[in-house]
Amino acid sequence: MVSPFRIVLDDADRVELERRVRAGNTAQKVVLRAVIVLMAADGASNAVIADELGICVDTARKWRARFYAKGIKALADAPRSGRPPVYTPTEVARVKAWACELPAEHELPLSRWSAPELARQLLIDGIGASASTVRRWLAQDALKPWQHQSWIFIRDPRFEAKATVVLDLYARSYQGVELGADEYVISADEKPSIQARRRCHPTQPAGKSRPMRVNHDYRRGGALAYLAAYDVHRATVFGRCETTTGIAPFTALVDQVMAQEPYASAARVFWIVDNGSSHRGRAAIDRLAARYPNAVMVHTPKHASWLNQVEIFFSIIQRKVLSPNNFEDLDAVERRLLAFEDRYNATAVPFKWRYTTTDLHRHLERLDHHDRTLQAA
Repeated sequence: MVSPFRIVLDDADRVELERRVRAGNTAQKVVLRAVIVLMAADGASNAVIADELGICVDTARKWRARFYAKGIKALADAPRSGRPPVYTPTEVARVKAWACELPAEHELPLSRWSAPELARQLLIDGIGASASTVRRWLAQDALKPWQHQSWIFIRDPRFEAKATVVLDLYARSYQGVELGADEYVISADEKPSIQARRRCHPTQPAGKSRPMRVNHDYRRGGALAYLAAYDVHRATVFGRCETTTGIAPFTALVDQVMAQEPYASAARVFWIVDNGSSHRGRAAIDRLAARYPNAVMVHTPKHASWLNQVEIFFSIIQRKVLSPNNFEDLDAVERRLLAFEDRYNATAVPFKWRYTTTDLHRHLERLDHHDRTLQAA
């Protein structure tokens, strides 16, 4: 029987169908449909096509008719409705609502949600979703209630004023006047309780497909404190090791710096410190001024040690010198710290400090808006 759907191919359609047949990455079902149409265009009947390709006549008739009606685009799979959703949008929204509430608000003995705990709670509500399903739903809105982050509101009413002084000094300005060539800015602090952990077995260096290996067991060899003063604009570190922190060790650090040039004869040397007990309050300011009239102590606001640039150097110390901790004794710790100090000073450049008073003001405005929003809620 002759098909009523006579296929006539133009050059473009034939080239495209032959390309699909030859391409090595074409799906086999697509190749079959293209061959059916090409054979039909060459005059083969549906029966001949079916016999040649080993398919049923209905298959040949189907794709001949589809191509006749809509062309090449008809050879693609028709859109399907798919499996109906198991969960309603309301149920998914309920899951996300649970995730955005603290478990304690519902008198549950949990500190935070996990995907399995949420799935368990939903089961009580009559929603039988697995933990992996819950995690997938939460991922749609980047919700991770099992994670937590600490934060703190600023309590110092003069936070901005105090922080501005520090940031201005980093920009070489003090009380609206540019610093002179003989004025210096020192950032100082202590890193306490640095332990000497003597590993029970030697550390093994890295090898092929294997990181450096450090034995877990160790014997304690005591602890010391590392005090450092960092010249912000000259990128020079002055450090010392002490058995503990306190007024006397910090004074020794100040003496170490102020006894040498260019600080001894400088017009002013600004010492930026946090509110640690070694240099806290008005007493510390007066004590420093009495000992060195050209020294000016400037405190960062409370809970703002991140404004102290020496903390960046301490983070470098932690990464490059102290981790992993494997020292025979405290003398070995001290030698390593002081040797690294020399190595650092040989090539150091000032930190690229980009946080300005403008950034500070914007930051505080955001926090103030957030505070007012929470209070209104």
